[in-house]
Amino acid sequence: MQHALHTLPDWLAALEAMHPKAIDMGLERVAQVRSSMGLEFTCPVITVGGTNGKGSTCAMLESILLHAGYKVGVYTSPHLLRFNERARINGQMATDEALIAAFKEVEAKRNGISLSYFEFTTLAILHLFAQSGLDAVILEVGLGGRLDAVNVIDADVAIVVSVDIDHTEYLGDTREAIGFEKAGIFRAGHTAICSDPMPPQSLVRHANEIGADLWLFGRDFNYSGDKQQWNYGGRSQRRSGLAYPALRGANQLLNAAGVLAALEALRDRLPVSAQDVRTGLMTVELPGRFQVLPGRPVVILDVAHNPHAAATLAQNLDNMGFHPYTYAVFGAMHDKDIDGVIEHLKKRVDYWYVTDLPLPRAASAEQIKQRLLALNCIAEGQDTDSAIQTFHSPMQAFNAASSRAGENDRIAVFGSFFTVAGVMEARNS
Repeated sequence: MQHALHTLPDWLAALEAMHPKAIDMGLERVAQVRSSMGLEFTCPVITVGGTNGKGSTCAMLESILLHAGYKVGVYTSPHLLRFNERARINGQMATDEALIAAFKEVEAKRNGISLSYFEFTTLAILHLFAQSGLDAVILEVGLGGRLDAVNVIDADVAIVVSVDIDHTEYLGDTREAIGFEKAGIFRAGHTAICSDPMPPQSLVRHANEIGADLWLFGRDFNYSGDKQQWNYGGRSQRRSGLAYPALRGANQLLNAAGVLAALEALRDRLPVSAQDVRTGLMTVELPGRFQVLPGRPVVILDVAHNPHAAATLAQNLDNMGFHPYTYAVFGAMHDKDIDGVIEHLKKRVDYWYVTDLPLPRAASAEQIKQRLLALNCIAEGQDTDSAIQTFHSPMQAFNAASSRAGENDRIAVFGSFFTVAGVMEARNS
């Protein structure tokens, strides 16, 4: 396959076409290739799963460990603008050259085994990390946990941030079914953390059955705080006078508490000082997670794409103070619970600018418009054509909203990574 592949886009295009299924659950093929590659880590590995909050958790862990002077590798997905975002070493995106070299290694060792785009690129990035002399590796689960390619690596500490309904066609349609899939990243004899205040019984049961050391929020770790600062309390470690995370949003203290529980569990191998924690939390950055851009009108970028995330976005919008009008730039995948997302936000949005997205999985703008009409998202006295407008791209939708919004209004961009990425590209160009 690799003869005519010279650039990173060449490789990515070839990988997308290589396997018959975009998502192919199961670890057998990945485990075979991992074995032939001899992929092992001697440093601590932290795997992060859950429905929402994974990216924030990975970013906080990375920021604290970097401030403590460790060499850290972080694997996240999906990316917003460039594939290279998925692999960070010491806070820097991997270069095209490093990724291509890792792709060549997977290609040389897969022995004809068919791998999906996600499986192939996951193995490549794991190989890159294994060659980089790291002190810590942070891996974000792509989908679910038990059968996700990331789970081919045994984690020293596994965090399940939250459990809610998403990806039902792969994971089941109840929190109990999904909780079992998420708990698949736990390992016998190793720390298993759940930051969700209401963990599914399936997750607790699985952790206990395999003999994982389960840390539950509210039982094994907790937080308290006032408007100025907050405190963490774990099994044997307390941290007080902490700065609030620089990431905005109602759930970030829950995420941060899970991060500090993981660091408490690893304190003998990766000690971090109180100042490392404070500075790491104060300076953490993560694009597209309730990211409020400077300027007027206020623009909020949020990759919320399921009802659980939409409820958090709604709460965060409520906490922002008064804005005369809120404009939504909204595009989503057709296999998501679009109605569930809309229900949480319809009372906060005055004008909907809905958009097509550039891939077959996306719902069309017209389909989303019909859902908005069915859910009665037009205020009394509003003109339908004014309240809900359709566009072919996030850029067009955003430009239209920007031209109409007053300087005291706000524009919320949400529904998918692709919606947010489309607007980010428009603003960067």
